[in-house]
Amino acid sequence: MAKKSGRPASGKRPSGGRGKPPGKAPAGKKAAQAKRPQTKKAAPREVVDDAPRTFRLGAVPGATPGRWIDAWKTRMPRVALELMPIEVAGQRDALSDLDAALVRLPIDSPDDLHVIRLYDELPVVVASAESHLMAAESLTSADLDGEVLVTPLDDVLGPLDLPTAAPRFAPVATTADAIATVATGIGIVVVPMSLARLHHRKDADFRVLQGGPTSTVALAWPRERTTPDVETFVGIVRGRTANSSR
Repeated sequence: MAKKSGRPASGKRPSGGRGKPPGKAPAGKKAAQAKRPQTKKAAPREVVDDAPRTFRLGAVPGATPGRWIDAWKTRMPRVALELMPIEVAGQRDALSDLDAALVRLPIDSPDDLHVIRLYDELPVVVASAESHLMAAESLTSADLDGEVLVTPLDDVLGPLDLPTAAPRFAPVATTADAIATVATGIGIVVVPMSLARLHHRKDADFRVLQGGPTSTVALAWPRERTTPDVETFVGIVRGRTANSSR
C-alpha cells in the first residue's frame, strides 16, 4: 500500500504563518508615515470691520428714535451714529446724504426706496389751555363746528374734513408758530400727538381727535445703498437681537 504524502496535492507548501498578513503596510512604510508631519486645518477667522465710520440717521420732527439709538450704541460701539434733523417737506431729498431716515408717509418716489412702516400717530386738537374744548377728554369733528382752524405751512396731515372756519390772517410758517397762535385763544390747530408734545407750552393743551387722520412714521433708505450697517439698524428697529438671523 502506498504511503500518503504530507504535501498538498498542488505541490505547494503551506505558509505556516510566515507570509505577510494581507492588508498591512510594510514596517518601513509605517515608520515613514509616522514621521510625516500632520497638517491641521486652520479655523475660520471672524472678520471684524473696525474701520472708523459714521451712520447718519435722519429724523423728521416728532420722531423719537432714542431707544433705537441706545441699542445701536450697545451693539455697534465702533460706529458712531449721527442724528440729523430733517423737515418733512425735504425728507425725500435729504435721503441722498443719509444712510436711513425716519420719515412721514407718504413720501415721494417710493419705488427706489425701502420703506418700513413703524407706527401711526393719533391726531390731536391743540388750543388754549383756557379753551372750553379742553373740558372734554377727547373730541370729535362735531365738537369743532365753527372753530377757526389754523393750518401751518409745514402741515403734515393734509386737508381735513372738519366743520371749521378758515382764519382771516395769513398762514403761519411753522407748527410751533401755529401752536403759539392758538395758545392766545385764537382758533385751533390739528397735528400728530408727537408734534403737540414737541412744541408743548404751559398756555396750550391738546385732546385726541376721534376719527381724525393718523400720521404714519416709517424707516426709509435708498435700495441701492442697503449696507450691513443699514441692515443692523433695521434689525434693531424690528426688535432683533445681536444673535438673531436676518
